[in-house]
Formats: sequence, structure tokens, C-alpha cells
Amino acid sequence: MAASCHDVDPVPGKPTETGTSLLETATGAIQGFAPVNQIHQHLCAFHFYGDDMTRQVEAHHFCAHLTEDVRQCLIFDGPDAVARLIGLEYIVTEELFLTLPDDEKPLWHTHEFEVKGGVLFMPGVPGVVERRDLETVAKTYGKTIHFWQVDRGDALPLGLPQIMMALTRDGQLRQDLAECVEKKFGVSFQKERENRAYMTGPAHGIHPLANAAGKGLKTSIREVDLPDPTTRARVFT
Repeated sequence: MAASCHDVDPVPGKPTETGTSLLETATGAIQGFAPVNQIHQHLCAFHFYGDDMTRQVEAHHFCAHLTEDVRQCLIFDGPDAVARLIGLEYIVTEELFLTLPDDEKPLWHTHEFEVKGGVLFMPGVPGVVERRDLETVAKTYGKTIHFWQVDRGDALPLGLPQIMMALTRDGQLRQDLAECVEKKFGVSFQKERENRAYMTGPAHGIHPLANAAGKGLKTSIREVDLPDPTTRARVFT
């Protein structure tokens, strides 16, 4: 199975040395990895850059619940051990999304179309089990930031982190990317669309400010003056 449907330059550097592997084996046996061990599911979907829908990325989410209403996901460009960590996504229920300030809401996207359209799936999970959780995901909102622009072949995470968005209607997903993922995982988006026709999205409908409020979003950077640390009030003397 190909690690990714994107043509990415190899990560630079020497192969991991035996000494490094032995050291990692030792520390792995001693240390705990509680946050990572909480990951309970693998979701595959597609993201596009907030300012350019033609730049689409295969995104593998490895997710854990913080509470029943909040999930946090590490995003890789593939499902294999050598996959690159390219971003993060936070997923919240509709109830929590509605409490966010209005200037925050455009940074979040909906999942209704992805789920009902069959293009968000859990690799290897039987449909009847998968659909039980996706009934909940269809009603949620997500905030996604990507650090590594694998779609343009970058060998390292270059440039600024970017806000990503999700598919919201037919005709947006690139056909070549869809076919690559379907073939790789042996799934049919059309068949899953039919199986999920009964599902519903957010109870109050899709909020008009979500999904960038229908506009483009791009992260930028600007220089600012740093405050003089010598003029700040001291708490202790």
C-alpha cells in the first residue's frame, strides 16, 4: 500500500542508525505515552487549503476523546509507520461550536457532507460499526491546521501553518485523488453515500459563519514591536 497519494520528496537525512533504534527501544520500555495511547480511531478524509480549494490533501486522522464533546486528532499524510505528521484537528459538538465567538466560527468547518457523501471513512472498520460513530461525526465541527505542505512535494514542513477546510458539496473533490484513495483502501464512496443516506447533520443546520463563511482564509505573518521587559511591573522583589 502506498503511504500517500501525493508525490512527496523524501525526508532528508541518514537512515535511523542501530544505536538510535536501541536507545528508543529502551526509553519506549521505560516511559509512558499516555496522550498518544488514548488514540482510539483512524479516520481518513480530505482537506483543502482555506485559500485554494484546488490544493487538496489526503488526511489520516488519529483521534482521541478529551471529553464526549471534544476530540483531538493527529493528522498524517498516510497510514503507515513512515507517514509524515502534517497537522492537527480539533472536533467539537454543535453545542460547543455555538458557544464560540463569532470571529472564531469561520475557522471551523462542518463534517456533514464528508460523512453523508461517503468520503470520510474508517479504514478497515466494518461498515455497521463505522456508521455508528459517523452518525455523531456528521453533526460536529472541526478546526484544522496543517504544517507540512505535502501536496506540493515539500521534503520538510516549510512556510506558515495554514487553516484547512473540508468538502461541503459535490464536485469539489478532485477525481484523481478520490480514485487513488478508493483504490488504496478498497472502498466505494458512492456505495457509502447510499448506506449513509439516513444520517443527519447539525440539529440547527449548518451555521452561516462556519466553513470560512463562504470566503477564503489564509494565514499570514507580520512583524510587531516587542514590549520592553524592563518596563513590566514586577510581582516579586
